[in-house]
Amino acid sequence: ETSGRVGRVAVAKGDRLLGERRLEESRRHARDLVPAVVELCRAAGWQVRELDGVVVSIGPGSYTGLRVGIMSAKVLAYATGGRVIAIPTFHGIVEQSAKEASTVVVLADAQQGRLYAQRFHRDQEEWREQAMQIVEASVWRQTLTPEVWVSGPGLSLVENDLSPNQPQVPLADREVRAETLLRLGIGRWRRGQFADYWTLEPLYLRPSNAEENWRHRSGVR
Repeated sequence: ETSGRVGRVAVAKGDRLLGERRLEESRRHARDLVPAVVELCRAAGWQVRELDGVVVSIGPGSYTGLRVGIMSAKVLAYATGGRVIAIPTFHGIVEQSAKEASTVVVLADAQQGRLYAQRFHRDQEEWREQAMQIVEASVWRQTLTPEVWVSGPGLSLVENDLSPNQPQVPLADREVRAETLLRLGIGRWRRGQFADYWTLEPLYLRPSNAEENWRHRSGVR
């Protein structure tokens, strides 16, 4: 998971986590990620080549972080002959919502006063999703109704402007955890829902700021 400022790497056997490492915000994910994988495998008594699959969070989120994480997952799967299982980050976050939440909007920072926003509705034990959007934060707030829960790392950008009665997912549950990704990944594994590591790309709806600036200077639309 490298979609946020702090990354996480874990190893598991079946549905049981064996170890986890935190990739510190102050250090580069690219520098820390591979050594963390090696250390975790060694601690489990494995060789890296023994891995059967790699579960990776694909965003939206940090452009650089996602590229590093997804490229590392693709290379690792290719080198070991394992499978890649791609989990949209918001799918993991909404799974961590309170049991009483039936409708949840997950938010992430889309930069320049905008938000990634995706609405989910609980249908019995499954979440049904609407299309993800990029919206102005001020416009998005006007769409809220009192029964909607709000979650995601982008909530910190707007929570001071929300009604005190607006239900919010606790801070600890707003970023996807390794055990949640594992649970969703095992479900996809059992259904045979594997990603193609040749074509897998991060999930985001707009170019990065650097790409937008380059297009502006180059006159590219």
